[in-house]
Amino acid sequence: MESRIRVLFLIALAITLSGCAATKNLFGMGDEEAPPPSSEPPGQVIDPQVERREIKEPAIDREDFEIGAFVGMMNIEDFGTDTVYGVRLAYHVTEGFFVEATVGQSEASLTSFEVLSGGARLFDDRDLTYYNLNLGYNILPGEMFIGEGRAYNTNFYLIAGLGSTRFADDDRFTVNFGAGFRFLLTDSVALHVDFRDHLFDIDVIGQEKTVHNLEGTIGVTVFF
Repeated sequence: MESRIRVLFLIALAITLSGCAATKNLFGMGDEEAPPPSSEPPGQVIDPQVERREIKEPAIDREDFEIGAFVGMMNIEDFGTDTVYGVRLAYHVTEGFFVEATVGQSEASLTSFEVLSGGARLFDDRDLTYYNLNLGYNILPGEMFIGEGRAYNTNFYLIAGLGSTRFADDDRFTVNFGAGFRFLLTDSVALHVDFRDHLFDIDVIGQEKTVHNLEGTIGVTVFF
């Protein structure tokens, strides 16, 4: 009896499974064949058209020395304003720091006392010559654009140092400080605009005091 029940159960199960498969195919629920993989790669969404520009980098990073000349005006306190000129030699230790040696010369005019006294001179040698050794630092490197497609490297720097000034028949210990602007015309030629103050003690007008001698110059230097 039990064997007959098992046979009937297996027959009913087989009929049920075959009916489910037929119903699935009837309603389009059968297995669908997967499309064959495409051998062509997907197309690029964006195709940029970028024109490359040729950029010429300045070569001054391989040229550490800078030499040139300058000219301008210098106000010698109590002795008026006159032309100053000189030379400079700089060594760029890093991109920021540089060491500079300068030699400059100017000439002192008559003081108001000498003018009012009818030409009596306090001293005969009116030349002023200074020798300075300075340390500078480039604080604002940048670029300046002139016209279309022309960019020039620039630097704004601070500078200070010590030296000696030969004036009124005596050598005077000098402290100088100031600021400058360097404009690179080419890879090796630069224009400079500088403003500096030279301080030293002097007593030729009757009392010893520290004088401020303001100087403004323009110059040209060459890197090598």
